Amino acid sequence: MNYNIDKNAQEPAYIQLYRFLVKDIVAGVYEYGTKLPSKRVIAAETGISVITVEHALTLLNDEGYVESRPRSGVVVTYRNEDFLGVREPVKVQISESVTEGPNTSDFPFSVLTKTMRRVMLDYGEKILIKSPNHGCLELRNELCLYLARSRGLLVKPDQVIIGSGAEYLYGLIAQLLGTDRVYALENPSYKKIRDVYEALGVTCDMLSMTGEGISSDELNETRAEILHVTPFNSYPSGVTASISKKLEYIRWAKQRNGVLIEDNYDSELTVSRKAEEPLFSMASDVAVIYLNSFSRTIAPSMRIGYMVLPESMVQEFNDKLGFYSCTVPIFDQYVIAQLLKSGDFERHINRVRRQKRRG
Repeated sequence: MNYNIDKNAQEPAYIQLYRFLVKDIVAGVYEYGTKLPSKRVIAAETGISVITVEHALTLLNDEGYVESRPRSGVVVTYRNEDFLGVREPVKVQISESVTEGPNTSDFPFSVLTKTMRRVMLDYGEKILIKSPNHGCLELRNELCLYLARSRGLLVKPDQVIIGSGAEYLYGLIAQLLGTDRVYALENPSYKKIRDVYEALGVTCDMLSMTGEGISSDELNETRAEILHVTPFNSYPSGVTASISKKLEYIRWAKQRNGVLIEDNYDSELTVSRKAEEPLFSMASDVAVIYLNSFSRTIAPSMRIGYMVLPESMVQEFNDKLGFYSCTVPIFDQYVIAQLLKSGDFERHINRVRRQKRRG
């Protein structure tokens, strides 16, 4: 195990070990179903403590590369077909044949229609009432509970804003943060992100992607103070930001007193046993706006997205943009709330994830 761990480097030793192990696992040095060397052997050969090794193995376990099994050691569970993007620090090559608009995950139509009937019976003529500006309280409450269960993200209903898809929410964010500023975006990224920002007069600085996330050099050189990232599954590159890259984004925002916009598209459909930890919950002292939608997990026609504001921005949002009416019909909001409350949404997500893992 020829791993050179630099104890004087800024990057923690466990992250360095994690990187070495990921590289060898992805390269097939440790194949699917084989065991890694024991913690004590790794510690002895790399010159680091057993506890440091445990931290690296825990991270690998959380991200689905390995699995710790009683009396069997640490077994490799990574297979190439299970992961959309590799984590090697190489430039990403994008084929011109890639098209926008990923396919839906086939939410059971029978469950959707059953839920719609349930909503009509339970709410009656309430489905004809105009939605509150930020979205109905039932949906915002259920989203808070769901985010706590699935992401460990503890937020209040007044931090949640409902809107008709991600593009609408991008526009609200630009108006909230200011359109006379520079926003840094991933290059390549979902085209409509840039289209919406530039339509509102925002200057976009496009930063190149590597296999781990945005290029560190370009991130340091940009004049931007606002960074819009898709850390789980950047489209169309398929790159998932590494843990160290996420920490780099957070440090970047802290140094510039900047804002991170976390577009968590497709995050529910990870094949890892544990869902990716959002920047929102990792960055306690940095302003992060969290975005997601149901177009991928339910259907493209379900134009419902939501964003979660840091508490420090809630009052500013209300003062500047609280007058906007919610753009999602209240009936649709009740349907999503019921899917979350009944557990049907999470059962569907778990089914899709199991299918992906089986390959």
